[in-house]
Amino acid sequence: MSATTENKPQSTTRAKRAAGPKAAPKGAAGKKAAAEKKAKAQPDAQKQAAPAVFTGFRVGRDEFARAIAWTARSLPSRPSVPVLAGIRLDLADGELRLSAFDYEVSAEATVPATFDGSAQLLLPGKVLAEIVHALPAYPIDVAVHGVKVTMTCGPARFTLLTMPVEDYPNLPEAPPLAGRVDGATLAAAVAQTAVAASRDETLPMLTGVRLEIADETVTVAATDRYRLAVRELAWRPHTQGFTAAVVVPAKVLASAAKAFAGADEVEVSLSGPGEQHGAGMLCLSAGGLRTTTRLLDPEFPKFRELMPTEFTAHADLPAGPFVETVKRVALVAERDTPIRLTFAGEQVTIEAGTGDEAQGVEVLPVTWSGEEMAIAFNHAFLLEAVGAAAGPTARLNVASPLLPAVFVGVADDGERIPGYEHLLMPIRLAS
Repeated sequence: MSATTENKPQSTTRAKRAAGPKAAPKGAAGKKAAAEKKAKAQPDAQKQAAPAVFTGFRVGRDEFARAIAWTARSLPSRPSVPVLAGIRLDLADGELRLSAFDYEVSAEATVPATFDGSAQLLLPGKVLAEIVHALPAYPIDVAVHGVKVTMTCGPARFTLLTMPVEDYPNLPEAPPLAGRVDGATLAAAVAQTAVAASRDETLPMLTGVRLEIADETVTVAATDRYRLAVRELAWRPHTQGFTAAVVVPAKVLASAAKAFAGADEVEVSLSGPGEQHGAGMLCLSAGGLRTTTRLLDPEFPKFRELMPTEFTAHADLPAGPFVETVKRVALVAERDTPIRLTFAGEQVTIEAGTGDEAQGVEVLPVTWSGEEMAIAFNHAFLLEAVGAAAGPTARLNVASPLLPAVFVGVADDGERIPGYEHLLMPIRLAS
């Protein structure tokens, strides 16, 4: 018993010596104290090892709004997967890149921004676009707090939940550069032709605009079987002798060309079927904005063979007054009711409705060369054909009331505006 008693103080002394004069207490408190002691001992090492944390960015309101509006155009109305309803924000190298993609069409916009580090965010696209459009004219500060993003713009503040950016698909890479074209010229050419593209999705190739490129000339054409619009324009190919023939979705091309109308130069990148981009792709870019779209089946009607070249009469129609007159007369016309044009002497009688139907009639002075003739057209197609002629005067060339008519533009000096023709099929009048 005495041996046991003597051994106890010796064991306690050894334990104290092993632990040191300031041994940490046992349990959770002891672990916390040890951690604090270790942190104080190596503060510099801790600071060097800590990774940079992304907290947000600052961007100009107008630049951000422009970029958001551009990318939001490509948001699908009914996304196949939820993440496609978002706009992706990539921050790197002093730039903010916004993008949207639905596996067919993509849109990207790049703007300068101030931020630390780099990051990727995915935010609800339509809500983000509506908020940014309504913000006051102050710089926008965007702060990231976990899964929440706060936007502060002057006195306004909004909070949005992020979407899983890791699930967002990679955007397609731009195909090789094909050439460059003036933005206003491209916009005008596409606007003149896209009106003739079909809206019938059961005939996909007719819902597109045909682009035929031969060295320094681009021929743009569209048809829905009842009308055909053709326009030629000059461009600057990246390599001499470049040729291509593709069909681009009309809605996408019309929207993009209109947006690039103010650009001095639009870069056109192109890949055809069977190349590295699969079914083919068109890319348009200018001023920090870029859009890509997959191409349609290249099969297209041989439109040059459809355009008549011989006529027996023509009328020079004052475009503005003629359009207003047709609109008034068409107020009594149903959607598919034709407008009847009767040319005689130096006037045209414009009529809608017959028999027991509501009727509208108006006479307009015109320059007519030929025998008296009555010809009828779908009134909506007629208005688009005259409007697309893009001149103060639209010349209507005809051979008979049953054969295709062709509209062209006429300048102030009476000379035809070259490079554009719009074929319109007449409607057979009841006897």
